Amino acid sequence: MALQTWWLYVTAVFLISATPGPNMLHVMVQSIHHGPRRALFSMVGLMTANMLCLIASAAGLGALLKASPGLYDVLRYAGVAYLVWLGIKAWRAPVGGGDSGDAGSGRTATALYWTGLGTGLSNPKLIIFAAALLPQFVDLNRPFVPQLAILVLSFAVIEAFWFGVYALGGRSLARWLAPTSRQRLFNRATALLFIGFGGALLGSRV
Repeated sequence: MALQTWWLYVTAVFLISATPGPNMLHVMVQSIHHGPRRALFSMVGLMTANMLCLIASAAGLGALLKASPGLYDVLRYAGVAYLVWLGIKAWRAPVGGGDSGDAGSGRTATALYWTGLGTGLSNPKLIIFAAALLPQFVDLNRPFVPQLAILVLSFAVIEAFWFGVYALGGRSLARWLAPTSRQRLFNRATALLFIGFGGALLGSRV
């Protein structure tokens, strides 16, 4: 792949990754609840989901989902249900004690990882997006696997950068959330955002 093509890809992914969505909201929330260091486990879960979706798209799953609306709908409804469940958990999250987390700081690293993985996999449109985006930057006259590795690695680095930005933003916001009234307001707003993302996914089509 030409250097100019790679720069176009990097620019596109940088701007797309910066856009707030379920993944970035999840990172910020976990950073507020557990601190940026423990939020790393959630970030690893999210990154695992991203890598799985990119590889699945390269393997042809994106084309399969576009050709099989029924299968796509099953995955979409499952994703909607998971996002709504996250919204309900956020709405019901306890407040007080300087910790606005839904399970406090006692959540294990494994639990944080799996929640991040589930959040990342909750949107099957990522597979469709990757299937539509990646081929645009692949030079058919050059070996496919090295190009795919470069594209996936570039995506991972950029996504990790924005994870860090949102995690640090969450740490700063955590100080403002010391009063329980603000914690409760934040929990309600987070719940509505997750449910809103679920509603947006429900209304989407391949």
